[in-house]
Amino acid sequence: MAARGLRLGRLLVIGVPMGWLLLFFLAPFLIDFKISLSEVRLAIPPYAPLLEWADGKLVAMHLQLTNYRYLFTDSLYVSAYGYSLQVAAVSTLLCLLLGYPMALGIARAEPARRNLLLMLVILPFWTSFLLRVYAWMGLLRNNGLINNFLLWAGVIDTPIQMMQTDFAVYLGIVYSYLPFMILPLYTNLEKHDGTLLEAAADLGAKPLAAFLRVTLPLSVPGILAGALLVFIPVVGEYVIPTLLGRPDQLMIGRVLSDEFFANRDWPVASAVAMMMLVLLVVPIVAFQRLQNNAAHAR
Repeated sequence: MAARGLRLGRLLVIGVPMGWLLLFFLAPFLIDFKISLSEVRLAIPPYAPLLEWADGKLVAMHLQLTNYRYLFTDSLYVSAYGYSLQVAAVSTLLCLLLGYPMALGIARAEPARRNLLLMLVILPFWTSFLLRVYAWMGLLRNNGLINNFLLWAGVIDTPIQMMQTDFAVYLGIVYSYLPFMILPLYTNLEKHDGTLLEAAADLGAKPLAAFLRVTLPLSVPGILAGALLVFIPVVGEYVIPTLLGRPDQLMIGRVLSDEFFANRDWPVASAVAMMMLVLLVVPIVAFQRLQNNAAHAR
């Protein structure tokens, strides 16, 4: 009886999150995949049905792969995917270069100060994401705070073009997603055994050598976790490139929105979303494999 109750409890614990995923992830995924195989129609909904019925019987099935072929032949989509991956990769690297020293400093700080430092990292989340991006618009525009200060200080004679540039996009993304890199790194670094560094110093290792041969290898899981938390959402980022970026350089999130709402081409938009999901699944699977290999190595 106790074993049956234990099995029932396990099923409930596993079943609730699994049911949530089936309802809010798998079902929309299947609907999106079905729409991506149809063709656009001037109707409501704006796509043709895949199955054709007559007298209650299935008489035909219309599957279209042209939407996926279109993504690889149209330069707009190829450029958008390439630019999105480039922005995500560079932003992730910048977040790592900035976030690692900050996470290491917090992890090595006195316990009484850690909570304060972590609160400062989390503090931007207390403000709306959209308001923070709008604040950068006020700082970066030609008559914004930064240009006005530089003109007043005599550093420049004419305003610097910062809005609608790649610089503004990277700045906004790094600012917004830096906490997602710092927190996993801190969680990993805070668990490191300090005696390992003491042993390395006793064996004659200098601080840099000890960091490269002890701290850095042990922090690889935290680096991978932070990189995924930054890379995955940045690939589909919509708000920051739209408000801060160039109008002639589109990321895939903007293209997806335009296809759905401006062009009303739901089949192509669904195909864009499916391809974006495939691009994101690859690093997730690679991360899971690395984690499993590390667990087996222990």
